[in-house]
Amino acid sequence: MDTELLRTFLEVGKTRHFGRAAESLYLTQSAVSFRIRQLESQLGSPLFSRQRGNVHLTPAGERLLPYAESILQTWGRARQDVSLSENYMEQISIGASAGIWELSGISDWINASHNTLPEVAFRIESVSRQDIVRALLEKSIDLALLGDPPKVEGFRLKQVASFEFKLIATQPDIKFSELPSIPLTYLDWSTRFSIEHARITELQKTPLLHASSSSVVVNFLSANQGMAYLPEPVVSKHIDSNKLFLVEDAPAMEQSLYLCWNEDNEKSNIISQLSEIPFELRTASDD
Repeated sequence: MDTELLRTFLEVGKTRHFGRAAESLYLTQSAVSFRIRQLESQLGSPLFSRQRGNVHLTPAGERLLPYAESILQTWGRARQDVSLSENYMEQISIGASAGIWELSGISDWINASHNTLPEVAFRIESVSRQDIVRALLEKSIDLALLGDPPKVEGFRLKQVASFEFKLIATQPDIKFSELPSIPLTYLDWSTRFSIEHARITELQKTPLLHASSSSVVVNFLSANQGMAYLPEPVVSKHIDSNKLFLVEDAPAMEQSLYLCWNEDNEKSNIISQLSEIPFELRTASDD
């Protein structure tokens, strides 16, 4: 299958408009329409409902979507692997959710990994929590950083860090008893975190913002009144600079960070070496 057909399908699916997709792909609208017809012919199913002013995916198109994304990601990785220069023996793909990549100290570990294995090329990818296990099973990533340890046969797991989530607010001297009157912002971090969050009665309300990125939550709180539980390696510098404030009598939530990989991966020797590299998250006071 021509990967350009899939790329065009994803762009039309994202824009819901053949004209805008054509502009993004630097094609004519007729070329975009022709590619979609080709793909539909190969699959034997219509992928888009083409009502005037309302282009949307059919059920068949919705089913194709994750496969198209996976195929293009795998194809891109294959091209990089094949074209590795003689200076590099192997490429390792590391996946994590956007929120985990924001933790202070992650970049230090990647730099240390490069220094320890200079003959390895690294590919860093953002993968949603829901897709991490599938990506490891399909080997579209070699190694994952995650907060929820998956219980999958054949997976190796190593705890590499622990840290706390702390409740912060946009105003100083907030007491725990005042929480029901303060707007809530929620960071979608892990299953364990969501369970612990749900146990706090004072936080059971509809959040003004629900996001998977710590920086998005911090930026939102910087412009609005409210509170949120955030990982200390992300929020400590904002507390130290008095931009956000700790709710002193609120309970802290212990969280862990794990490295996870598929034992069946042919790069397991390199992955094992990476798992031995010291991992240390940083807070503002550590800098």
